[in-house]
Amino acid sequence: MSAFVKYAITSLILTKYMVILMNTMDAKLLALLRENARRSTSELARELNVSRSTLQSRINKLEQNGIIKGYTVEYADEYENRLVSAHVLIMVHQKLTARTNRELHAIPQVKSLYAISGDYDLMAILMTETTEALSATLDNIGNLEGVERTNSSFILETKFIR
Repeated sequence: MSAFVKYAITSLILTKYMVILMNTMDAKLLALLRENARRSTSELARELNVSRSTLQSRINKLEQNGIIKGYTVEYADEYENRLVSAHVLIMVHQKLTARTNRELHAIPQVKSLYAISGDYDLMAILMTETTEALSATLDNIGNLEGVERTNSSFILETKFIR
């Protein structure tokens, strides 16, 4: 085997290894950010055993590639346990789906929205501080143009979340 072929094979193996290494580092970085996105870049770099500039470069690349699209607030368990939550199934007039999705996104009590299969088109997860606020939010959703019907279920207790 020629020296060139050995070099090419070695380069290919190293290149593949570096891609895997970078993907592994990105996965570890994402896991650390999910735990606490407010950690300093210096702290994250120390934990991942890379330079601060390397870490910042990886974060920038993850943001540019759309893997990280933002940073959010996570509620403390004590506060979240006091909130009133509900799943709301929503049937939407098909021609107004995009508009309805935008209007639902603008309601701060709607924490997540899912397209689903079955009799209903969407499922929203609502979180409010009181049952009165939840009722008002349900009324607002029901009054949106394009919403044909809703069906709500209050969440009584969370058994687990993965």
